[in-house]
Amino acid sequence: MNDLTVEEFNQLLQKWHGEKIRIMKHEIRDEDTITMNLQEISYDTNTRRLDEYTPMHALYLHGQGQTETDAQSAQPLPSPYYEIPLEDSTRYQYLNDRFKIETERGTYTIEKET
Repeated sequence: MNDLTVEEFNQLLQKWHGEKIRIMKHEIRDEDTITMNLQEISYDTNTRRLDEYTPMHALYLHGQGQTETDAQSAQPLPSPYYEIPLEDSTRYQYLNDRFKIETERGTYTIEKET
């Protein structure tokens, strides 16, 4: 996989506007798969964090989507976006139409839904 700067990552991801995507989150004791129609991409910086669990930076993937809870069912996303916490040490990678975001808390994979 090729390492990207956050700027390069953003430029590539912006090209997926309007696409149906799948996000796979792998954190310690927590795995989720989300599918959504990507309508907008935004970022936020929170300098007034109350604790270490609140991320300093975040990537927001906006759109209608659902969380796959198991093989038989899916639930709508509780909000019209999906948040990925980012850190200054986050690694951004891209290979074969797949993004990989590695943070201290976990790994997120973003790919187009086929």
